[in-house]
Amino acid sequence: MGELAAVVVKVTPHFPHLAIIPSEIIGTALLILLGDGVVAAVLLAKSKAENSGWIVITFGWGMAVAMAVYAVGFFSGAHLNPAVTLGVWIHGGITGSQAWKYFIGEFVGAMIGAFLVYLTYFLHWRDTEDPGLKLAVFSTGPAVRNYAWNLFTEIVGTFVLVLGVFAITGPWNAITSGLTPLLIGLLVFAIGLSLGGPTGYAINPARDLGPRIMHAILPIPGKGGSDWQYAWVPVLGPLIGGALAAIFFDAVFGSAPL
Repeated sequence: MGELAAVVVKVTPHFPHLAIIPSEIIGTALLILLGDGVVAAVLLAKSKAENSGWIVITFGWGMAVAMAVYAVGFFSGAHLNPAVTLGVWIHGGITGSQAWKYFIGEFVGAMIGAFLVYLTYFLHWRDTEDPGLKLAVFSTGPAVRNYAWNLFTEIVGTFVLVLGVFAITGPWNAITSGLTPLLIGLLVFAIGLSLGGPTGYAINPARDLGPRIMHAILPIPGKGGSDWQYAWVPVLGPLIGGALAAIFFDAVFGSAPL
């Protein structure tokens, strides 16, 4: 259910000891810990937040994005999302060799974050009867399964995310200085409220695939399958959406620096 994504785009190597990979691991782990954490809080049995609803999930994910970007934005730019990294790469903001470092950090961080959620809610897995709710803590799934339309929804959501991030971080938006992480978090909150209903708005391949892998390998009591038939949708859709957003942005704004 309700998910996420993230980023500031500039790489600021003021602290070389905290390079791209460790920064993205830390930031993405924090993103997933707080993001999947709010889903666990709402869905798992005997949680104090049980059944508190979609708005809590979407707001929690938005704040998860904001806090993760605040945490590591100064070091790596806090992409936290392969779709964002792909868009920034197409835009020319990073090199191909840097992009792969982002991808590695993002997927490793997502898996670590999912493991921490598993541990945090350790006492609640056994009391939750529905295996679908347990999977939903880790990864997204469609409300109505139709792969073509589910893919389209993820493309649209991620297009809005990446285009919004580029606009917020553009040099003409001096008014956003210091508020960029919060504004990106609010952007994710808005996407969740408006576009998250059909698929749970993964809008981030690492956010979905990393935790889905952890769901498959962790000894979660009473879990079901990890729905690998659907797993390609929240990976491919966001990558297409991120690439299209970068191409559109460059066509309209002429490769404006970020």
